[in-house]
Amino acid sequence: MAHFVILGAGECGARAAFALREKGFDGDITLVGAEPLHPYERPPLSKAGIADAGEPKFIAAAEKYGDSGVRLLTGLEARDFDTESKTVTLSNGATLPYDKLLLATGAAARSFPGVPDGTPHIRLLRTHQDATALRETMRPGKSIAIIGGGFIGLELAATARRLGAEVTVIEGLERVLKRGVPEAIAHLLTERHRAEGVDIRCGVSIERLSEEGGRATIKLSNGERIEADLALVGIGARPNVEIAERAGLTIENGIAVDSYLQTSAPDVFAAGDCCSFPLPIYGGRRVRLESWRNAQEQGTLAAANMLGRGEAVSAVPWFWSDQYDMTLQIAGLAEGAATHQRRDLGAGAFILFHLDADGRLIAASGIGPGNAVARDIRLAEMLIAARAHPDPAALAASDIKLKSLLAA
Repeated sequence: MAHFVILGAGECGARAAFALREKGFDGDITLVGAEPLHPYERPPLSKAGIADAGEPKFIAAAEKYGDSGVRLLTGLEARDFDTESKTVTLSNGATLPYDKLLLATGAAARSFPGVPDGTPHIRLLRTHQDATALRETMRPGKSIAIIGGGFIGLELAATARRLGAEVTVIEGLERVLKRGVPEAIAHLLTERHRAEGVDIRCGVSIERLSEEGGRATIKLSNGERIEADLALVGIGARPNVEIAERAGLTIENGIAVDSYLQTSAPDVFAAGDCCSFPLPIYGGRRVRLESWRNAQEQGTLAAANMLGRGEAVSAVPWFWSDQYDMTLQIAGLAEGAATHQRRDLGAGAFILFHLDADGRLIAASGIGPGNAVARDIRLAEMLIAARAHPDPAALAASDIKLKSLLAA
């Protein structure tokens, strides 16, 4: 009987395991995870996962794995795999043979240079355990310095303010969300954070980050010194590629895969945050996406291709972020856009449609309270997938339904 092994028991790995059963695979499935908990959702960790004490949001009940015939091994790391003998070696010394292998190893939070991980007053956020530790400091009377003004940093700033802590955000670039978010949306979010009492410092670098006297101390390039009960480092993530490197797989901004999520080794696939892949709707440009939906979709796609279905990557990238009562959603990749059109939706909500030099819609970025932009972003996503060249004036006209542009 065939044995499929999945390394990484996160969103992508768990979805792949269940998708294999849904698609009719009746062989053995082993899912290996380094954390002691069974698979859980990571996006809530910077939001409700910190604000609400208790267990994480599990992807499925623990018993579902057994009921589905998935052997779940938690608290174990995969040390190596051999593509010739087709075996995986685990941290407990056990060896697993495989017929097909999926690498869903995810990504790890980037550490601040020169600062060791796990110090009491300088923290990272990647796991439920990290979130639990951070929650202890996010309360009235405590101060938090967040290094990095990206999605994670700003989501954590909003959560910390909700819980009553004083917050300072330090961003080395000239504005927050510099990568991938239009300036108009970044400005709106900056003003909202400041209105909530967050001190945002942009365009300033950090000369030294250290722990002194039971606190975090940050020395800025302008000579200023900031002290906080805790410094949270949110400067991005790096793909977990070490095991793939040791096995000799091709690495290119992650584990390099083709349109079918096949790596450079036979019968070895990779999916989710750990891999880079070509996107047909952007001319085959190789990208690596760190997003919840991409992890879900690629887990399902990898399962199909492990079964020989030959289904190519076709999804439009999609991202979202919740901060206070505001939701940001982005469909597509705006890099290379020549122009944009703004559509106002009322109640402070708006969408920016990004067009390339040929007038093709390549991305849409929206923000508003609650789900104000969700429906139109979904329609924009469909237009992007259709490689549409909509009338720019129609995109800007709030009285023209996007659905009519899709029909056209």
